[in-house]
Amino acid sequence: MWLNKSYNKLHGLPLYEPKPKSKISASRRLFLKTKLVKKAMAMLMAEKEQKVIDRESTLSERVPGLNLSGLSVQDLQTLCKELHQKIDVVDEERYDIAMKVSKSDAEIENLTMKIIELKGKKRPQLKRVRVSAEAMMGALLGAKIKESVDFKANLKTVKKEEEKKEEVTDWRKNVDAMSGMEGRKKMFAAS
Repeated sequence: MWLNKSYNKLHGLPLYEPKPKSKISASRRLFLKTKLVKKAMAMLMAEKEQKVIDRESTLSERVPGLNLSGLSVQDLQTLCKELHQKIDVVDEERYDIAMKVSKSDAEIENLTMKIIELKGKKRPQLKRVRVSAEAMMGALLGAKIKESVDFKANLKTVKKEEEKKEEVTDWRKNVDAMSGMEGRKKMFAAS
């Protein structure tokens, strides 16, 4: 029951505070959401276009356009040799970088294995196996006991104490004996 804060606090109930009503109407909220989504889409498109422009500028900077018009065969052959040499240099750099990456990956894998070993051995998930009580006791005790185990024989025995029952006698005799001064003397003498 959600009454009020003081009642709930007094009786140990969880405090319930209803959500305050928003100051913006639902239609206004929907309008703002759609506007935000449109703005985000426009920003994504602008970012993609900027990436394309950046790529084209870096490619034109690193690889200038070839001007092949007016070159002789000898000049074209020297240009091809220069381009092949540049390709070889780039391939060597790519290979070196790939080797560094593979070495660092192997080192990372080795370090993660060491971390796992330091944390503790990975234990496989145990599967549920049905085992009878006799098979379980045989596995636990080994070759000590091969016959079936009598669990009741191993239990402690407890002796019950018998309660002393008073003899039921004729109540009239008891009343006669306790009547008068003699009966009262017997009661005080007994206690």
